[in-house]
Amino acid sequence: MHTILQTGQRRCYDGSGRAIPCEGSGQDGEYESGIPWPEPRFTTSGQTVVDRFTGLTWSKNANPGGFPCTWQEALEQVREFNRQWWCGHSDWRLPNRRELRSLMDYQARKPALPEDHPFTDVFLGWYWSSTSAAINPAYAWYVHMEGARMFYGRKAQEYLFWPVRGSSRILAATGQRQCFDAAGTPCPCRDTGQDGELRQGIPWPEPRFVREDDLVRDRLTNLAWSRTANLTGQPVSWEGALQAVAGLNAGQDGGPGPWRLPTINELESLVDCSRHTPALPAGHPFTSLQEGYWSATTSFFETDW
Repeated sequence: MHTILQTGQRRCYDGSGRAIPCEGSGQDGEYESGIPWPEPRFTTSGQTVVDRFTGLTWSKNANPGGFPCTWQEALEQVREFNRQWWCGHSDWRLPNRRELRSLMDYQARKPALPEDHPFTDVFLGWYWSSTSAAINPAYAWYVHMEGARMFYGRKAQEYLFWPVRGSSRILAATGQRQCFDAAGTPCPCRDTGQDGELRQGIPWPEPRFVREDDLVRDRLTNLAWSRTANLTGQPVSWEGALQAVAGLNAGQDGGPGPWRLPTINELESLVDCSRHTPALPAGHPFTSLQEGYWSATTSFFETDW
């Protein structure tokens, strides 16, 4: 079973970004859902670092390429590292989006990495993942090391890359099964080093979801979700979303609660990176889907977000 990672968030904030007591807030910082991080989180061996949480091995140097490069150039540079047995290994790869996100600490910024991290040359900017954006495969996903934000952009843009190797015991596959060139055209996956070729992570069970009356049980994470994906019937503010969930719990007489707003990692666990509109696994049972959803996790980079 895929295990949800704690985000690292331990504090709570109001809608203006001011720190508030966590008790009764319903926020990520109150529940701290997920498995705790080990201490120490990382162990260093020469020029590599093992993340004891995920089991992945990272380059100690977080900027081995030295300069920003396009997505295709990042993939090619990692292949060249493997030809050279860089740091004594020939199985480096560009991390997929879940592997890259797994390093993020949502209670840290500049960089958004755990406090005890041993990495060097961490650039406070964007890092490529190997995962193409399903909505437009000429774009790929990247993560911001300054603030733990994730976006997608054109593969022709220039960002940094951070090689990884090994397999994770707890991270799930992204769902991506195709490969695409820099223009977004489907291409053979062999030797591309892309997410669609390597498909790193725990495979999803089949069937992925089981309906239990008005609940949906995700057999990958064992989380229970409301089948109806629109509790309020209309868009609400972040504080409005937290209040709506609190109201749902207050009105319950027994039932499957208590409910909570999911953390950013729990919300990410539903995403199928091979699909869009919605970005959910094929055959999912959810109804009343909308375009965007709140998580319980505050952006520590800008706490009013």
